[in-house]
Amino acid sequence: MENIEILKGLHEECGVFGVYNVSHAAQNMYFGLHSLQHRGQEGCGMVVVNDDGRLSRIKGEGLVSEIFNQEKLDSLPGKTGIGHVRYATSGGGGIENVQPFLFRHHGGDFGLAHNGNLVNSAELKAYLEDQGSIFQSTSDSEILAHLIKKDNPGTKRVEVIVNALNLLEGAFAFLIVTKDRLYACRDKYGLRPLSIGKLDDGYVVASEICAFNAVGATFLRDVKPGEVVTIDEDGLHSYEYSKFKRHYMCAMEYIYFSRPDSDIEGLNVHAFRKESGKALYRQAPVDADIVIGVPDSSLSAAIGYAEESHIPYELGLVKNKYIGRSFIQPNQEMREKAVKLKLSPVISIVKDKRVVLIDDSIVRGTTSKKIIKMLRDAGAKEVHMRIASPQIISPCFYGVDISTYDELISAHHSIEEVKEMIGADSLAFLTKESLFEVSKRLQLCVACFTGKYPTELYSSIEDANKDHKF
Repeated sequence: MENIEILKGLHEECGVFGVYNVSHAAQNMYFGLHSLQHRGQEGCGMVVVNDDGRLSRIKGEGLVSEIFNQEKLDSLPGKTGIGHVRYATSGGGGIENVQPFLFRHHGGDFGLAHNGNLVNSAELKAYLEDQGSIFQSTSDSEILAHLIKKDNPGTKRVEVIVNALNLLEGAFAFLIVTKDRLYACRDKYGLRPLSIGKLDDGYVVASEICAFNAVGATFLRDVKPGEVVTIDEDGLHSYEYSKFKRHYMCAMEYIYFSRPDSDIEGLNVHAFRKESGKALYRQAPVDADIVIGVPDSSLSAAIGYAEESHIPYELGLVKNKYIGRSFIQPNQEMREKAVKLKLSPVISIVKDKRVVLIDDSIVRGTTSKKIIKMLRDAGAKEVHMRIASPQIISPCFYGVDISTYDELISAHHSIEEVKEMIGADSLAFLTKESLFEVSKRLQLCVACFTGKYPTELYSSIEDANKDHKF
């Protein structure tokens, strides 16, 4: 039997959430992690500091609501802690890779959670193992912990963390918790989001501010690229670990990953997607009867396309939110039926209509092909596909599961060829220039659209495809 994930699209690696001096830390983290569930569904966990300064952990494979119940939350008393939701890409799955990690150390126990991906992980891991480190997992996130443990005894913990971060290359938002402090760290390129909020007499840190809304926290500020923020009984303290600072926020945070009610570095995600849809119509207009979006991340762009074109926006596709995350199906016929459980066309809406189908991206093309076929089977006369992002032509090494060139349909085929392969009547993509115009930003990471990476890649690029010619 083959494990098939239905309508597989892009996946971000994880989300982090932490609280400092907040009553019922575990309960608040439960709600915060639940709000970040879209960033990872494979596993989750929490580390909480109790009143005696002891760190305790619960983690497991599954959704937040599957791993934590009231009994488990009650078993994690305390006011400070960190939590994590994971999508298994780098390092693979398995309970050993579920975070947060918890380390017992003579200098003080600490927990660690990471969002992102390190591109020099192989080199650092080899160095650390040569120095005697033994890794508990295959996740690159554990590397920072070993670098911290290797530093000289007697050095201040924040100095140890700063020294360790200077050895890391890639994308990261780290949360580190000790018995009396919470540390929030962000990579010098600004590739992954991380924000700080205020809640009562304490603080909250999260990958997205939609998690602040869930617990009633007020947004204070973003953690800056190349910054470590220490949170303790005296409040917030800022440390620069790098003078090299960029603002290469991953464009896919706006296009796909983040929830529409999140603001990423001051820009609302829904507003960005809606403006992208408007720009997409100006670039690639088409005569049609209705505009529909692929749930959920494409709906904002579909609304924008409809507004700009004055073509009615309709709910032409319905997503079943209660379907399992994956299926084991014995044959192709059963797999096709499983696809229809995940996403269904509204036949009375699309029948005999010329449809503009808006999606956020095309990775492999298999999902687009299945959706277009479903719409045609439901009676759509024409299906014109419009993509609210540029063509994905290169792998991502910063925490998104686009790891090889072979799986990227646009890396090997022209737009016309992709159109024929997915069965659309027409196909157009948003331009790279429009991403910057819509975001009103001078810097974004658009490496998956251009092949130009903001960091050194070390051995990662070789692993992507040893036969690919650059």
